[in-house]
This record gives sequence, structure tokens and C-alpha cells, in this order.
Amino acid sequence: MTDSPIADLSTADKAALGSGADFWTTKSVGEIESVTMTDGPHGVRRQVGATDHLGLSESLPATCFPPAVGLAQGWDAELVRRVAVALGHEARAAAVDVLLGPGVNIKRDPRGGRNFEYYSEDPLLTGVLGAAWVQGLQSTGVGASLKHFAANNAEHDRMRSSSDVDARPLREIYLRAFAHIVRTARPWTVMCSYNRINGVHACEDRWLLTEVLRGEWGFDGVVVSDWGAVTDRVRAVRAGLDLEMPGSGGASDARVVSAVEAGVLDPADLDRAAERMAVLAERVRQGRQLHVPEVDVAAHHALAREVAGRCVVLLKNDRELLPLSAGSALAVVGEFAESPRYQGGGSSHVNAARLDVPLEEIRAHAGPGSVTYARGFTTDGTGDADALRVEAVAVASEAAVAVVFLGLAANQESEGFDRTDIELPADQLRLLTEVVRVQPRTVVVLAHGGMLRLEPVAAQAQAILDGGLLGQAGGGGLADVLFGVVNPSGRLAETAPRRLQDTPAFLNFPGEHSRVRYGEGLFVGYRWYDAREMEVCFPFGHGLSYTSFDYSELTVDSDAVGWVVEVTVTNTGSWDGREVVQVYVGLPGSSVVRPVRVLAGFATVDVAAGTSVRVAVPIRREDLAYWDPRLDRWVVEGGEYEVFVGASSRDLRGRARVPVAGDEVRVPVTLDSTLGEALADPKAAEALGKVAAGMGAMLGGGSALGVDLLRMLESIPLRRLANFGVDAEELDRLLAES
Repeated sequence: MTDSPIADLSTADKAALGSGADFWTTKSVGEIESVTMTDGPHGVRRQVGATDHLGLSESLPATCFPPAVGLAQGWDAELVRRVAVALGHEARAAAVDVLLGPGVNIKRDPRGGRNFEYYSEDPLLTGVLGAAWVQGLQSTGVGASLKHFAANNAEHDRMRSSSDVDARPLREIYLRAFAHIVRTARPWTVMCSYNRINGVHACEDRWLLTEVLRGEWGFDGVVVSDWGAVTDRVRAVRAGLDLEMPGSGGASDARVVSAVEAGVLDPADLDRAAERMAVLAERVRQGRQLHVPEVDVAAHHALAREVAGRCVVLLKNDRELLPLSAGSALAVVGEFAESPRYQGGGSSHVNAARLDVPLEEIRAHAGPGSVTYARGFTTDGTGDADALRVEAVAVASEAAVAVVFLGLAANQESEGFDRTDIELPADQLRLLTEVVRVQPRTVVVLAHGGMLRLEPVAAQAQAILDGGLLGQAGGGGLADVLFGVVNPSGRLAETAPRRLQDTPAFLNFPGEHSRVRYGEGLFVGYRWYDAREMEVCFPFGHGLSYTSFDYSELTVDSDAVGWVVEVTVTNTGSWDGREVVQVYVGLPGSSVVRPVRVLAGFATVDVAAGTSVRVAVPIRREDLAYWDPRLDRWVVEGGEYEVFVGASSRDLRGRARVPVAGDEVRVPVTLDSTLGEALADPKAAEALGKVAAGMGAMLGGGSALGVDLLRMLESIPLRRLANFGVDAEELDRLLAES
């Protein structure tokens, strides 16, 4: 290691590289410089003075872009990349080297307290958007930190709870986005999570951090712990952890040194961790030398407004109530109109540089004297609830249209705890009911980090806009959509269920006694609802427009790499618009348990009114694969696949069938295999025939018992056939030769 930057370092120096100097920075050792990290995925939270992980201390002003819950609704990787580039420029200006994001955990249950930081219930959508974020950020010389690795899907008991999940869902749902991002975007760091996975702490899981992350996926960066996630740093370093954060005053460094000196920790493990920290420091040094423009606060706010408008989902628009017309009398109701909820609580909370207030933006569009406002309710329990509601109803009754802002307050969902329900507050629903009674022409605007039960809203409101959380310019983006300056093109990145009891993990969330069983397996989100043919309030991928689109001329071309699905999209309305073309794939009659269909690709396309655009969506062969736990690898099953194109998981406009040659699969047959498994394998069946000739008469006598004896015996392990006169030792030898 003579050319290595750690070649001349002592064991103590190497250990020092692997823990923080303070809350946000690493130690400098010799010529290896310190690295500064900070949150977060939708804005640079650079704290000044005292530092903490939960956003309690003051931080520098920064642009608060839409959090992942809102950003994902654009279904647009290029849009995500542009946001990440802007974040990189702001990080560089704040002397930040690594920005802690993106969060790509799957939204397993709508009650998850941190769902606002994550993109979707679908791993493909999550992986594509997360890769774009990493690529955009790192193009500015700032490193990403892909998090939270892995199966970190609840806040309850988050530092102890074990996510107990089977191999197939772990691979196909919870690791798939991480794998795609690591392989395609090469993040500088990956953050291992607080939780345990099948009983093993993520930060101490050698299978996860070394065998899978580095061995299978080729990760060459630094594995950093979530802040305070390490329980035993020696075990963590042995497993593949490189950096424990935050700093601990040197105590953990001393334990690492003692472990090396006592022979408990292999010096090579410490060397590998120190070497990776040196490589990260060099990447940071080179990144600091890249030229980036000075931060233009106004331009970044304009970008945040553009993104917010692109991410608003028009859930419902009966009788074309929207867009609104300037000059008409509007009643704006709801506290969120004047005090917007635009980001989540916790470690990613941003000190927003500016803030668009929805009420002010609506007034700017509507014109002087057109808007009357009533607070309607409060989120902190203050005020006279009855009087506020009566005032709002009176205002709505005198207007041409009511625009009612509803949602969840910051204290109702946050990092650190999960929700116990998915309901809108009862006082808000009562307000909506009474407003609609006097003003049927009512638009509801929703703000929330986790999915809600929207049935009561959908049953009453004539139009619904859902922004999730839209960042500091969300007020302007919403107003732009309300008045038709922006034609809505957002799509739901998660399913809106009819009720909590319908959700996949309802009986297995958030777990008990520090364990949570992922009992729904592969059937997360829309996969669950489709398999059960269950009605939903709004499906995954749903979103309306002020125009309409037709699909035609579906074709699928295939080669060894995958498919190219093409379809013609025609704008049949009078507005220019943007459509999100979604491709879903299924395999009827599969030999393994599968969802009915899964998202395999998508494309966002602008189509002018009255014109058509040919859209091509590539589908990778590898995205057709399932994880075979018997072989411990991915397998593409052969067969005739169904390919669907449409505007949501339930709005499918075209279908084609495509034959696919499967991968060769031969599961080794051993004495622990069953008779049925052996008979299904030609070579094993031949070996069995050589030693089991005497079984024929017995198997043929099943008719006397009124049973198909062969089928009855198919589940018997081969070694148990010794009880029926089979020479097990001879069979074992023949199987080894077959």
C-alpha cells in the first residue's frame, strides 16, 4: 500500500478517520481533509452555531424545494435532476461537501411518519427518480448519501425494531431501487439505517454492506451510519461500515484501536474503511475545484415554483370546474391558505429562503376584490371552532366558487413517530360538509406528507388538487394550476385507499416487541389492490389534465437487452398538455407468485393541442426478473408476457403480448428435495429410476385406496424414501453425478 494515502498512518489515525469530529464533519488526519455533511433531500439545512439532528437549532436560509412526496408526483427524472443541480449549487455555497439524500425507502404503509421524505410505493419509479437526483447533485461536485439502507419503513421503535422480511420482497421491493441507483448513478456514500433486518442491525450486517452492496452492486464509496445508529462500532467496521456519525469524543476510536491490538478486529477491515474515507476526501477535494455559478435565490425560487406546478395532481374535476377564471367571486377557506404546510418535520426541515402564501398568490391571479378569506379552522386548537366554521360557510355561500384548503399540520406527522390513522381531522371534514351544502362548486386543495383517506373528500368536492408537500413556492404553483397558467400533469406516486383496513400492511404495522413482520410480501401498494381486485379511491399513477389524451398504435420491439414499447399519444382537447405514459407488465400463469402487473417503464411527454406524438419507453430485460431464493439470483421466467400502456395502474389504454425466452434454471436436486421436485428434473428422475424400481408396484396400488398415490407422495423428501426400500446412499451418489 505504498501509494495509499493511509500507508503511513497509525492504527489510531485510521480509526480517527472513521468517526465524526463533531455533529456534521469528519476528522482531518494528515493530508486527508475533513468532510462536511448536512441534511437534506429537498433543501440545504446548514446549521450555524449549535448543531443537532432534529432541526431545533437555527440553519442558514436555503431554497425549500418540494419534498420527495411532492417531487415524485411529477414522474419526471429530468425535473428531479434540475432540482438536485440547484441543491448542489446551494450546498457548495454553504461549504457542504455531502448532502444527505436522497431518501428512497418504499412507502410500505401510509401511516409511516417519514413517508414525506420518500418517493413512492414502487421501486422502479423510486429508482429512476433517485438516480436522477444523485446524478444531478454530484455533477456539481457535491456527494450524495443514498438512504436509509435498508428496509427502513417505519418510525416506531426505529432504533431497535427488526424488519423481518423474506428474500423475494427484500430483493424485489426494498433493495431494488438502491441497487439501480448504486449501479447507474454511483453515489459517493450510502447511509445505513437504524433498524435491524431479520434480526441484524443494518450497520452491522456484513451480508448487506459487503456481500450485496459492494460485492454484487459494485459500490465503491463510503458507508456512513445514520446519526446515532451504531451500537457496536467494531462489529460495524467488520461488517463494512466506514464512518460512524456523529462524533463521540474519541471513545469509539479507542475501542477500535483496542480491538485491533487484541486481535478482535482484522487490521485489513480497518484499512479498507480508512482507505475509503481517504478516497471520499479526495472526491470532495476535486469537487470543491469545480466551477459552479453563484446562487441566484430568485432563479431557484422560480424553479421551485415551476416544479411545484408540475407536481400538483388533479384528482377530480367534475363538470370542468377548474381552471378558475379571473374576476369571479372566490371564497378561500382554511388555515393552510394563509399558513401553508409545505415541508415535513424533523432532520430535513429547511429554513426556507422565501415563502409563497397561497392566499396571496390566488388574489394576484383573481384580481382586486375577487377573493374573500375565512380561516375555517385552526391546527393548534385555539380559537372558537364553531364561530370559525360559521364564518367560512357564510363566505362560501356568497361566492361563485369555494376553494377549501385541507390537510395535516406539522404536529400530526413527522420524523420520529408514525400515524395511527389516515384520516383528515374531523373538524376539517365537518367544515367541508357544511361548505359544500351551501356551495356545491367547491374545490379542495390538499397538503399532507402521508397518504390520506380521501373518500369523504371525493364524495363531496367537485374538484380536488393534491400537492402532497410542495416546498416554499407551493402557493404559487397551486395558484398557477387553479387558474390554468399551468395545465396539471402530476400523477400519484402511491395509491389512495378507500380505508385504512384495506392497506397491505394493516395487520403488520408498525409491529410489536421490536419486530415487524412484512407479511404482505411482494404485494405492496398497487400490487396488493390489483391482486385482490380491490376498489381504491384513486389508483397509483392517477392524475387528470385540463385536456384529454388518446393512445393508439401500440408496438413492442424486443432484443437481448429488453423491449422498446412505442405508442402514439394524441392530444384530443383544446389545451397544450403533458402526459405521463405508463407501461405495466405481467405474466399470466407464472410458475411463481407474482403481482398481476408491475410498472416497468414510463415517459413524460409534452403534446400540443390537436397533435400526436410517438412515445418510446425502453423496458430492460432485467426488470422482468424475479428473485429465486433457491438459486440466490435473479431469473427471467420464460413465457408470453402481457404489456399494458395507460394513464394509471387502473386506466390501461392498450395491451400487447410478447414472448420471452427464459433463463435456464436448474435447481440442484439433493436428498432434501422432494420426490415431486426430483421427478420434474429429467436427470434426477433418471437417477431415481435406477434405485427405486421396487416402488412401481406400490405407487400403482393407489387406486385401491381411492387416491392418486404419486401425488400424495410428491412432498416426501428423497432421504425419507429409504423407508420405502430406496437405497438413499446410492441415490445421493447418483444425484451428485447427474
